[in-house]
Amino acid sequence: MNNLSHFLAQADFIARFILVLMAVASATSWYLIVTKAVSARRMRRRSEAFLDFFWNAPSLEAVAKRLEDVPPQEPFALLAYQGILASRHHQLHGTHRLKEAGTSSEFITRSLRKVIDDETTELETGLTVLASIGATAPFVGLLGTVWGIYHALTAIGLSGAGTLDKVAGPVGEALIMTALGLAVAIPAVLGYNYIVRNNRLTLTRLDGFAHDLFAFLTTGARLDDQMMAPVARQTVPAAPAAVVQAV
Repeated sequence: MNNLSHFLAQADFIARFILVLMAVASATSWYLIVTKAVSARRMRRRSEAFLDFFWNAPSLEAVAKRLEDVPPQEPFALLAYQGILASRHHQLHGTHRLKEAGTSSEFITRSLRKVIDDETTELETGLTVLASIGATAPFVGLLGTVWGIYHALTAIGLSGAGTLDKVAGPVGEALIMTALGLAVAIPAVLGYNYIVRNNRLTLTRLDGFAHDLFAFLTTGARLDDQMMAPVARQTVPAAPAAVVQAV
């Protein structure tokens, strides 16, 4: 602690700027990690509740009524709502505009793809910042160390006291910057990997649900469980290529 206090007292403008920069980077990475983790947990809980309701609903009309009364708050409900709206819209209005061109199944496919693309963008928000912090923080800390060692050696040279005890203290203090850089980078990298894995699992499930929903909307086939669809999927060969693959 004494070494850290002495280092802060002796730090110049550049060293202080690097310390502030790493403090901001650390606060930003922890904010993203915590908010993303809380959001993912809340979304997972709401998604499980909606999927349980969806596959036990008596009809799509019941699902649509529930979604009209309670606006979608997670991606699976939003996907179902947009799919139902797309099916109704194409039946009522046909193909009067270019974005509605094609068959009903093609129009539903485009609507589902847009929802998945939007959800992918939303889930990936902040990941670039987190990855950048994890990749650059060690080098920023190393820059602070090099700068601190340079000034320490310069001061020692001017004083003429080149003994080991005079060199080890300032150099050891400068190495604090490298430790701080690693302390910022390691949580950012681990948090990034955790969030990316969660996003991949969510998008995989969302893509599977979109496939089953597409089959239900276009064929009227009743699927009893979201995880079963081998037979239903074989009846709609165009669906796998139609729905965008999860990232």
